[in-house]
Amino acid sequence: MENFTLYFLGIIALLGLFVGSFLNVVIYRLPIMLQRDWLNQCTEFLSETCHITLPEPQSTPKILAEPQTFNLALPASTCKECRTKIKFYDNIPVISYLILRGKCRNCHTHISIRYPFIELLTAVLSIITALYFGKTLTLLIPALILTWSLIALTWIDIDEQILPDNITLPLLWMGLLLNIPESFCPLPQAIIGAVVGYLSLWSLYWIFKLLTGKEGMGYGDFKLMAMLGAWMGIKSLLPIILLSSLVGAVVGITLIVLKKQHRDNPIPFGPFIAAAGWITFIWGDEIIQAYLRFSGLSV
Repeated sequence: MENFTLYFLGIIALLGLFVGSFLNVVIYRLPIMLQRDWLNQCTEFLSETCHITLPEPQSTPKILAEPQTFNLALPASTCKECRTKIKFYDNIPVISYLILRGKCRNCHTHISIRYPFIELLTAVLSIITALYFGKTLTLLIPALILTWSLIALTWIDIDEQILPDNITLPLLWMGLLLNIPESFCPLPQAIIGAVVGYLSLWSLYWIFKLLTGKEGMGYGDFKLMAMLGAWMGIKSLLPIILLSSLVGAVVGITLIVLKKQHRDNPIPFGPFIAAAGWITFIWGDEIIQAYLRFSGLSV
């Protein structure tokens, strides 16, 4: 039985590495795909409705530098510097990075360590998820999908300060559908969790904006919180808000003190919500019980 468990976790780790490699593609390409679509819509609207033609950009932005056919499958991965196609043996998660010593085989340009880090992170979080949900395949597969999606959302928000609806909204509906048979929580709690999750941050957004005239967060954060509420129910929202706010405040203050971040520059809140959401998804009951015991409310 123990050998089977190790074998199973080994498969999950290997799966996590390759999914992490794909997430690197999603994190880089999805924002460009969205920005291209938005640019095309704006150009079409200005041209047909306002009869305005946008001038040609003086420099080539990232969204235009990539090939015309650009999606999650095409074109094949290339070096960003020399545009050499990456061979399959140079695209093996983590191993290829170590063999190449973090450099492109052709032009020897340094490859960001973030790529193997995301691959390893995905593998580790996949193993932890499997340890908690591995006994039931109908729970494990959705739990892994949620875990992988939160990783992608975290890094996209760090890079571009957006949380794509292409990820959050399908997951919201998925959470509600999964909870019809009460997979993770009763359906009424999931519905209320989605509504309250959205409205909680939406209310804070408008209170902050009315008091300061500034936007404290984006609408993507509201949808992310609604999605987590749909998966875990209303009882999960308070731990998620408290954890994300605490970690966000500590990180923000630390960056400002170390002069890595100016206080007027926004810090994306999505990564903190995603991290707190995943922690609550895995250890939420333990966290709640520990709080009740610590506060003396536990019977």
